[in-house]
Amino acid sequence: GASDGGKMTGRPAGDGIGRGDDAYGTPALTPVETRQLCYSVLTDAQKHKFEEESELDLSFGVKGLSRFRANIFMQRGAVAGAFRAIPFKIMTFQELGLPPIVAELAKRPRGLVLVTGPTGSGKSTTLAAIIDKINQERREHIITIEDPIEYLHPHKNCIVNQREVGADTQSFKRALKYILRQDPDVVLIGEMRDLETIEAALVISETGHLTFATLHTNTAVQSINRILDVFPPYQQPQVRAQLSFVLQGIISQQLLPRANGPGRVLAVEVMIPNAAIRNLIREDKVHQIYSQMQVGQAKFGMQTMNQSLLSLYQRKLITLEECLGRSTDVEEIRGMLANAGISIPGGPRTARPQPTGTRQ
Repeated sequence: GASDGGKMTGRPAGDGIGRGDDAYGTPALTPVETRQLCYSVLTDAQKHKFEEESELDLSFGVKGLSRFRANIFMQRGAVAGAFRAIPFKIMTFQELGLPPIVAELAKRPRGLVLVTGPTGSGKSTTLAAIIDKINQERREHIITIEDPIEYLHPHKNCIVNQREVGADTQSFKRALKYILRQDPDVVLIGEMRDLETIEAALVISETGHLTFATLHTNTAVQSINRILDVFPPYQQPQVRAQLSFVLQGIISQQLLPRANGPGRVLAVEVMIPNAAIRNLIREDKVHQIYSQMQVGQAKFGMQTMNQSLLSLYQRKLITLEECLGRSTDVEEIRGMLANAGISIPGGPRTARPQPTGTRQ
């Protein structure tokens, strides 16, 4: 995935958290230098917006170097900025460590696919790989709505129109209001932020389009609950029915430090709604979905986050501390490790059956 860096007042350019002020042998930037550096990548319109709002999200490219996502903000009365490099080359599913079922989701003719996780978990990178796969293998019209545009998609077999909030459209809500008139086959919604955006995503999916969107949720069950909870109670039965019909998959991910050497590895939970899961969504029994995911690995290509973490640890890609620390259910993963014959300090001495309870 993209690597994080930073530029902040009083710190050297490129300095990251955990490094000394002289990490690159360069003096700390003064407030004036930081302002000049940050303003050098802004358009006049962006400068005006920043001066009005005191913070700004943007992306830009440096020829022959990389693209960058940036956030410019004020701190202690001075301009500061955080920058993240976005590679020009879009990585493949194999390079990212995504499970094979994700390639199948890119082949679906219609429906809703969610990619979820905290900030910095590689959601944009995963979505870029999916869009690139479609762009190479299908002949479709793809429209993306992003804030800001990160990865650039040239036309390959598809026509790809990328729209940036602020530059090409006023808001996600406004862009989605007119998107069906633009005759897309595939739609990417950078983030489902509110009721209107979620409602639009459901309608676009329901009317025969393949729709991708992101949420800042950690698990598949959390993602479904987040969507449902946005709506008032009287609307929820209808939304449950809609979601049970259009949902094609939820990919929840987090990036972990690699055990030996630099870089990070992807831990990923995948929920593919089978008939049982669709019924659970419709019948308001979302809390029972986790047990379906636990047993859905072989037949449906599903995996829980704990199953992914266990696999990464067994392949020596992450440490035991990361495996336990990133789990959403430490007791369950301790039991899974014991069942695999791995002893843990303070863990169960003998193997025990994996619980098949509920997860929020």
